Amino acid sequence: MTLFLTLVSLLLLATSTFLGWQLLEQRKLIERIQRDQDTDTNPLPELVLTLKVQNPLAIAKRESRAGRMLADRLPGMIRKMVYKEVMKELAKELKEREIEVEMNLEYR
Repeated sequence: MTLFLTLVSLLLLATSTFLGWQLLEQRKLIERIQRDQDTDTNPLPELVLTLKVQNPLAIAKRESRAGRMLADRLPGMIRKMVYKEVMKELAKELKEREIEVEMNLEYR
């Protein structure tokens, strides 16, 4: 029985030593990460505003005669035209408010 208790005590001692060592290593890692973040010279990420017209064909049909005629036959072209028109109107509005913007049309 004494041998069993001695072995259990040694096992517990080894386990607690291992866990203590892991705790110290984890603290070192956390300190290293915090130090690296403090000295990081990367600027903040650039913010980008994305705009999606929910139903460009319906807008084309509602806003123009050509849109009503061509929306069913050439939907791709009409979508591009609607987006370009939205960009023009947004640019005009933002220019009136003296807000400088860079607008791009991306195809995804």
